[in-house]
Amino acid sequence: MTRKTTITAADIIDQETYAAMRKQRRAYMIAYKKNRRLSLGSNATIYFEDFETMLYQVQEMLHTEKGGKEQLVDELAAYNPLIPQGNELVGTFMLEFENPKTRPDILRGLTGIEETININIDGEKIAANWERDVDRTAADGKTSSIHFIRFRMNDQQAKKFCDISVPVTFIIGHVNYSQSVVIDGNIRKELARQL
Repeated sequence: MTRKTTITAADIIDQETYAAMRKQRRAYMIAYKKNRRLSLGSNATIYFEDFETMLYQVQEMLHTEKGGKEQLVDELAAYNPLIPQGNELVGTFMLEFENPKTRPDILRGLTGIEETININIDGEKIAANWERDVDRTAADGKTSSIHFIRFRMNDQQAKKFCDISVPVTFIIGHVNYSQSVVIDGNIRKELARQL
């Protein structure tokens, strides 16, 4: 099976048709994303992206904003880079702190968190690559609550990731937020399916 790695205009459902099927599409995507979400402690989550999740995001943006062909060009430029290309995992990493009064100070304390993230495959660390064309740190040192990260693997690493007998761990090593979460079960199987 060939995986699609780029959304084109031909993949987009027209507005009227999408509006009619939106409720069913949403239900499908909730189920689809269930095994693409990894909780990383009480305040962080990563959502692993692929062609399907990004196509849904583009359709939703077009449905909501109704910007037509001009908007489509911008959406494709924004979301196509989040589709994995080959042996890699791409994710939307989110820091979630509910209290709006304390959130800015907490996020200031998490500056550089993206630099401390890696996936450990059988003792071998694969460091996260993060988006560098957009500065996700504010002038006051506050990091963004959303980071887009990818883990590029060589063939051997991808093969090990797909072997469920090999331990794989998602690690955040920031001094103010440290987590180590095993990637296993249905999440591991779903992610291995795309490698």
